[in-house]
Amino acid sequence: MIYINEKSEIPIYQQIYAQIKEDIIGGALVEGDKLASTRVLAKELCVSRNTVENSYSQLSLEGYVESIPGSGFIVKNINEELFFHPSKISDKLRSTIEAYDRESALLNDDSLFYKYNFQYGSFDDSIFPYSLWRRLTAQALLSIDSKKINFYNDKQGELDLRIEIMNYLKGFRGVSCTPEQIVICSGNQHALDLICKIFSKYSPKIAIEEPGYDGARIVFENNNFEINPIPVQSDGINIVELEKSSAKLVYITPSHQFPTGVIMPIQNRIHLLHWATQNDGVIIEDDYDSEFRYHSRPIPSLQSIDQNERVIYLGTFSKALSPGLRMSYMILPKWLLSKYNELFNGYYPTVPWLQQKILSLYMSSGHWERYLRKARLSYKRKHDILVQTLTNLMGDQVIIHGNNAGLHIVLEFVNGEHEDWLIEIAKAHKIKVYPISPFWYIKESYSNNMILLGFSMLNEEEIIEAITLLEKAWFHHFGNPFDGDSNVSVYCHYCK
Repeated sequence: MIYINEKSEIPIYQQIYAQIKEDIIGGALVEGDKLASTRVLAKELCVSRNTVENSYSQLSLEGYVESIPGSGFIVKNINEELFFHPSKISDKLRSTIEAYDRESALLNDDSLFYKYNFQYGSFDDSIFPYSLWRRLTAQALLSIDSKKINFYNDKQGELDLRIEIMNYLKGFRGVSCTPEQIVICSGNQHALDLICKIFSKYSPKIAIEEPGYDGARIVFENNNFEINPIPVQSDGINIVELEKSSAKLVYITPSHQFPTGVIMPIQNRIHLLHWATQNDGVIIEDDYDSEFRYHSRPIPSLQSIDQNERVIYLGTFSKALSPGLRMSYMILPKWLLSKYNELFNGYYPTVPWLQQKILSLYMSSGHWERYLRKARLSYKRKHDILVQTLTNLMGDQVIIHGNNAGLHIVLEFVNGEHEDWLIEIAKAHKIKVYPISPFWYIKESYSNNMILLGFSMLNEEEIIEAITLLEKAWFHHFGNPFDGDSNVSVYCHYCK
């Protein structure tokens, strides 16, 4: 029976979604069971049919149910036993590192040359709350805590900020933790470096997504970890291939895989947690841009369903607020805290006290959530304009990957236009687009026919103008600047 609380601040579709999910996890609904039709349930609950459809769509997106034409929504197998049988944690386990801030691979050193820049990881100047930040800076310096600016403080970060992060993650991502488990870091690469040091003697081998974030891979390589690339499929990292490997550590981006944008469904998440439990393994979950989903509810974090403390959770303010603040955080399982304190007892905090205090005030005053609502709406408009314009102008000549979330998409060219050629033609029209090739560890596995488009730096009008120019340049050789230029040599799919 589904109960609707009309007075609750939780949207009705989320109430329906949560209760059905609970029934599936708890076994009240089992594999093969058919959900009531959207029309019947809407009538029974006295709500709109769209409300029920939104609930079912979210369940389908996360892999709890499947929409079968002519049959409706059918419950899928989620191997629910893993939720209820935690196993003992081995003393042997101590592992891994987080280092994430994808802007380093995509920095633009000639921004003045380009009229349109599809860079990922940076924001346009209008998004940062400059005036408010100045006021909060003054407030921090006038606070009773201001004397802390004269001392070395807690290596894990300021307690008030860690409490704010804990409360935010509990409500938004379902993350369960205490302030003692949170470590404030100067970017995800710093966090990954700490993890590497924790696990260097335990298991100097790391499984990573292929393709995957090269900024993380660099940290693992610099810490002399053996890299084991595992292919990414349409439902995330290939867990069968992971099981065949001897890696005990795996670094993944399950809620919006970077760069492909695929989402790991609930069945695979449970399978992955089962692998970690059975193999004394540790999962590093990088939840780098979970704040931005545009047409569905955010996917619950892997950490939120982890019953056995197999997940190290990483989050960052770089992808939502500002990469220049250099602030991220990691959440360690409780059993790792003693090892962390043993290794880093003599370390000092890496993020300045003042910046932590300002962010703590920003979050505690409700500004953070208001900012996210505003930013999410702005990026949704940009995202939708980008996808719509690409679809209208390029049609079936391209495949769009990773849409509906985050601040970038991947564009695959079905006729095999080469990455280098696409980038050079775009550059000739003063448009900067970005390669996918750096994210492949085994370069030979990459088809060389994709590019990455970030959209956070451009406004809606600029997105339309740039895509219109790119369509003409790529598919009609409109105004090709290479005509008659013997000094330029680029690969052209049409000139094979």
